[in-house]
Amino acid sequence: MMSRFVDKRILVTGGSGFLGSYVVAKLKKSGCKDIFVPRSKDFNLVDNQAVKRLLDVAAPHIIIHLAGRVGGIGANKQYPGQFFYDNLMMGVQLIEQSRIAGLEKFVAIGTICSYPKYTTVPFKEEELWNGYPEETNAPYGLAKKMLLVQAQAYRQQYGFNAIYLLPVNLYGPQDNFDPASSHVIPALIKKCIDAIEAEEKEIVIWGTGKATREFLYVQDAADGIVMATERYNKMDPINLGSGFEISIKDLVEIIVEYTGFKGRVIWDETKPDGQPQRRLDTLKAAAEFGFEAKTLFREGLRKTIDWYRNYRKR
Repeated sequence: MMSRFVDKRILVTGGSGFLGSYVVAKLKKSGCKDIFVPRSKDFNLVDNQAVKRLLDVAAPHIIIHLAGRVGGIGANKQYPGQFFYDNLMMGVQLIEQSRIAGLEKFVAIGTICSYPKYTTVPFKEEELWNGYPEETNAPYGLAKKMLLVQAQAYRQQYGFNAIYLLPVNLYGPQDNFDPASSHVIPALIKKCIDAIEAEEKEIVIWGTGKATREFLYVQDAADGIVMATERYNKMDPINLGSGFEISIKDLVEIIVEYTGFKGRVIWDETKPDGQPQRRLDTLKAAAEFGFEAKTLFREGLRKTIDWYRNYRKR
C-alpha cells in the first residue's frame, strides 16, 4: 500500500508536534523510510536563509507543511501580528524555495479559521472567499489562506504541484494542554481535572456555550493528510472533517461527565464565542481520495482524557 512513498524523501515541518507526530507515524506505516523532521532550534522557518539551508540539507522530494504558530481565542487576540507574520512567512518562503528546488509536491495545511465568519453550514470549499473570517482569529486565518492563493498561482504559472487541505479543529492524545495556547478540548479537560484535584466547586467557561464546533480525531487527520499526499493533485482546496457538530455547551457537559467534575459550570458571557457555527462538507475528500473519519467523537474524547490523566502522573 502506498508503495510510491518507498523511494521518496519526505520533509515534514512540525513533524515533532501534535499532528506531525501522527503524520510521521502514518508515513512510516505506509512504507516511507526516509523522513526528515526539522527542529525549530536548528531551522527558523520564518527566516528565508534558514528555509534555503533546510532544503539543501534535507533534499526532499515532497514537503508536508504542518508547522505553524497556533492557539485558541485568547492567544489569537493577544498576538494577532505574530500569528499573521509567522504563519505567512513560513508558508510563503517554503513554497517559493520548494518551487525553485523543483520539488515533486508540496502539501500545505490550512485552517478552518480561513472560512468567513458567517458561512452556510456545512462549509463547502466554494464558500471560502464569500466573506471575512471571524475577527478573533482573522489574521491567522488570512495568513494561512494566502498559501492557497500561492499554491494555485504557482500551479498556474509554473506547473508546481501544491495542494491545500483544510482540517477542522483537531483533538486527541498528545494535544497541547497549555492554557495559554491550547484549543477548546484540551483547555476544558485541563480545567476540569485541575478543579477536581484542587477540590474547587466551580469552573468558568468563556462565552455563552451556544457556538458549535466540529472536531476531528488527530489520527483520522493524519490518515487524511497522508492519503491526500499520495492521491490528490489538484488546485482546489479540500476539507478534512468528521461531519459531527456539537455545541460548546454540550461539549462541556460531556467533558464534565467524563472527567468526573461535580461542581458548577459558570459561563462568562463577557468573553467571545468565536465563530458562531462550524461544520464542514467533506464530500470532496471522500470523492477525491477516499477519506472518511473513523473515530467516534465520544470514543476519541475518552482516549484523550485517559491519556492526559496518565501524562500528568509521569
